[in-house]
Amino acid sequence: MHSAPTEPELAPLFSPALARRGVVWLLAGLLLFFGQVFHYIVAVWPLWALSKAFPVISLPAFIALRHYPRFPMTRQILVSWSWLLLVPSFAAGVYFHQTFFTSITAQVKLLPLLYFFSFLAVLLTIKPTLYEIERSFIRLGIVVAGVLIAFWLFIPDSWYSTEYVVGDAPFFSHDHRGNRIRMSMYFPIIALFFCFRRAVFERSLRYLIGAAIFLFVVVFIVKTRAMVIGVTGVLVLNVFLWSRPAIRVFLMILVPVLLAAIFSVGYLATTFSADVSTGFDTRAISILLATQFLGDDPMRWIFGVGTISPTSQDSLIAYFHHFFFLADITWLGIVFEYGLIGAVLFLLLSVRGLFLYRRLQTYGRSEE
Repeated sequence: MHSAPTEPELAPLFSPALARRGVVWLLAGLLLFFGQVFHYIVAVWPLWALSKAFPVISLPAFIALRHYPRFPMTRQILVSWSWLLLVPSFAAGVYFHQTFFTSITAQVKLLPLLYFFSFLAVLLTIKPTLYEIERSFIRLGIVVAGVLIAFWLFIPDSWYSTEYVVGDAPFFSHDHRGNRIRMSMYFPIIALFFCFRRAVFERSLRYLIGAAIFLFVVVFIVKTRAMVIGVTGVLVLNVFLWSRPAIRVFLMILVPVLLAAIFSVGYLATTFSADVSTGFDTRAISILLATQFLGDDPMRWIFGVGTISPTSQDSLIAYFHHFFFLADITWLGIVFEYGLIGAVLFLLLSVRGLFLYRRLQTYGRSEE
């Protein structure tokens, strides 16, 4: 008699063993592309091109999943991706007179959603532990932050571009904020939160210094206002959550004063400014144009109107006669292109991910 084939064992995710150096560096090398470190560094053209193509190049790795049961969120990812790909593409044909095959090229930005399958296959193939995953992320955070600090110290001012070309974002640029470097901060910000948490719970000066260095990179080198606001908000929220009730009362008085002081210094003072140099007027006009275009038609608000593909001869700038970028108007830009349904789909991916994380936490504690 032939015994039924057994399912392959899952990765020893919660193993307390020491990190395997080869696994850590292999995972870190792959995370450079899964984490899109080179996604916007056109100057390093081969790595930039590989980063752009990596969602497609890595997708065949999903074949490794065929021997495993369906994983949580698989159906949600596929349904959400299909909706977000197809509905705006059809909508763009109606509202912007794009052909379907032209408008679908505008959704190439959705391809990284498919990393769910390829990265999952990588994890199941090399079977890293949680500690090895942690080491890979933190090392990449340190490397990226270290490179940015080196650039900040040694790159001459002449390398920083003061000219703005539509559709181009120079790696080194200079504006009213001073010299700044545009860099993907995915790994350094994860490392920042990691160090801050360890500093609080372990009363560790070493981790506190690490968190301060990562925060310095965010505030004084990258200088993206939305990023500064987001990071500051997360840190403040966690301080409240981790503090005793008596200390929270004190923090409710102290934190607003500190935030007011911080956002009154240097370029941070322009964070909430309506000055022309901050681009506030451009965004305000974009918001007005977007809401006017959506109008009082519920179909436009619910399903979205799509966008004009970069491969088209037209552009949103030419259509609206304004520097109109959907990314500038954040969630309104998402509603504009994908509709309220699309915005909810994006939110549900994050919410479901948090629930899955909680389940894994509970499982991990039960294994201890």
